Amino acid sequence: MSNGQHMTDVEADRYVRYEVNRGFATLTLDSPHNRNAISGRLVDELLQGLRDAAADDDVRGVVLTHTGGTFCAGADLSETSGDVGSRTRQMADLLRAIVELPKPVIARIDGHVRAGGMGLVGACDIAVAGPRSTFALTEVRLGLAASIISLTVLPRIDSRAASRYLLTGEKFGAHEAEAIGLISESAEDPEDTVEEVLDQLRQASPQGLAESKTLTTRGVLADFDRYTDELTAQSARLFESEEAREGMMAFLQKRPPRWASGPVRG
Repeated sequence: MSNGQHMTDVEADRYVRYEVNRGFATLTLDSPHNRNAISGRLVDELLQGLRDAAADDDVRGVVLTHTGGTFCAGADLSETSGDVGSRTRQMADLLRAIVELPKPVIARIDGHVRAGGMGLVGACDIAVAGPRSTFALTEVRLGLAASIISLTVLPRIDSRAASRYLLTGEKFGAHEAEAIGLISESAEDPEDTVEEVLDQLRQASPQGLAESKTLTTRGVLADFDRYTDELTAQSARLFESEEAREGMMAFLQKRPPRWASGPVRG
């Protein structure tokens, strides 16, 4: 096998594809077998991509996007065994890495976003979503809570929306996501809209971008310092609970959990 063929095979086996074009690195979630769910491998590859972008002086910023009809399905529930605390801490490290990156991170979405995927959207500096996008904080329906991802989601959305969507787990579309502050813009053509944003960012200096980003992320990073340990402990406690085990098993078996009841309409 040639070296070129070997590299092609290695790249094809990745869960996150990395490429640079016109001053921006694009990180593409490409794990179709689990709808881009947050697995340990996907997190590791995202972190490496962020490190590569940070180290490259020719990279002005990062675009985070996806293949397929789902941006991110949330946690990979097939990885629920083992040390829950370590997996939760890994997710916290990923979200913090996006927030701390001294370069803007722009989410380009045209698909479904669930649970932990919402944390990725909240961590990005700018987010554009297309008409096929839907969003939901589904943790409550699994016996869980949006523990770690609350660090990046709650600073983005208004308090009434936070109460509604964290408590109901219901889904909503791109226009509602824009209205409550989760995304920057709902667009018919998110690719074109993101290109317009990148053209604007190309007019800014690297120093100006880095220093301006510190102003917008200072409060979020302070909350990471203050609450990460507490939220990691909450997440681990919930994942190990009987209700969560039932909720996750029901999800994998595509049935309602025992504690759910259907709507009652007169």
